[in-house]
Amino acid sequence: MKVLLIGSGGREHVLAWKIKQSPKVDRLFCAPGNAGTAEISENVDLKDTDLTGIVQFAKNEKIDLVVVGPEDPLALGLIDELNTAGIRAFGPDKAAARLEGDKAFAKEMMRHRSVPTADVRIFTKYRDAKAYIASRDVGIVVKAAGLAKGKGAIVCEDPADALIALERIMVKREFGSAGNTVLVEEKLTGPEVSVLALVDENTIYVLENAQDHKPIGEGDTGLNTGGMGAYCPTDLLDDKLLTQIESEILVPIVDALRLEGIKYKGVLYAGLMLTSGGPKVLEFNCRFGDPEAQPILMRLKNDIIDVFDALIDNKLDSITLQWDPRASICVVMASGGYPGSYEKGKTIAGLNQANAMDGVVVFHAGTKHTNGQVITNGGRVLGVTALGETLQDAADLCYQAVDKIKFDGAYYRRDIGAKALKKVASTT
Repeated sequence: MKVLLIGSGGREHVLAWKIKQSPKVDRLFCAPGNAGTAEISENVDLKDTDLTGIVQFAKNEKIDLVVVGPEDPLALGLIDELNTAGIRAFGPDKAAARLEGDKAFAKEMMRHRSVPTADVRIFTKYRDAKAYIASRDVGIVVKAAGLAKGKGAIVCEDPADALIALERIMVKREFGSAGNTVLVEEKLTGPEVSVLALVDENTIYVLENAQDHKPIGEGDTGLNTGGMGAYCPTDLLDDKLLTQIESEILVPIVDALRLEGIKYKGVLYAGLMLTSGGPKVLEFNCRFGDPEAQPILMRLKNDIIDVFDALIDNKLDSITLQWDPRASICVVMASGGYPGSYEKGKTIAGLNQANAMDGVVVFHAGTKHTNGQVITNGGRVLGVTALGETLQDAADLCYQAVDKIKFDGAYYRRDIGAKALKKVASTT
């Protein structure tokens, strides 16, 4: 079969890596892809938001399955366009993807079914939001309601910082039209976890969980990013808590959408905070997380095409996911200056040496080929991912691989998974 994968980030490279392992796949295309996907697929010069071009390419090449990785084409309705053209596709349709693309809508859906989340006020006018923030006396979170590449949520320790954040979003328009509407939320406290599930019209199948590290700085300090690393699994969630999350969060939100006439099919990602009052939703995403996808999918032993087919055909209940018992960890190597301004075009060295290590795969994100070399082409450049018998083993191996890779201005956190490792150390 022929498969077309949409996207160009680290999530798409790990998806390409898994898809390529399927004996059912004869040819794999990636649009637009990166330097990593180019090594295992045929990159296609199409933007992931070029819906017309993607549908036409799929028709011309007689593509059997399209897998949509990133949020933008999902929010624009690529799945709808593909289905209309009679092309088999994996991912939620436009109406379902609104759960990620419109945070105000997501909050409304959560309110309808009493899904636990932070208290919120929603504003479309800067002066109203400013007046409300000025009346507060505790830390709050200011969020752009639209898609902002994981950077649109600004955690503020006091209202003065929140006013600056509001100005960035609604006046300076740092996130463009995503900031037309803002959410002002209570600041929750507790550890964050990522719970991803496969969802068809009959079944919710929870995947192995992970913990992302959003802030740019070690010790979870500084600005939020698209994610600086993740590990899988996390011991923060036991079976009892996962059952609670499924019954109080995942099932109700899918039911809320169904009541609106929306049938959710695809990956449902719940970013959660484990507060003293129980798990609460920070956000919903409608696709595999990045960088959570790298450590999660590296542990998945199933043929991923079988998984996609089962979901599309509403037969998720017919499959059983198998997982590598080892732990996995992903460390993101970013361009200097990210998540602010940064330079592109830096030559990357050491990729072959890192990839040659047993248990290590270097997944590309912001990279491209130029004159026979791999160069940087984005803020998050690489997701170095490793498997180990324990999380400590995985972390040690991962950082050994990271140390082999060099490019001008490379930045990464040295503490991915450190809290979990510290917890393990304190109990032994």
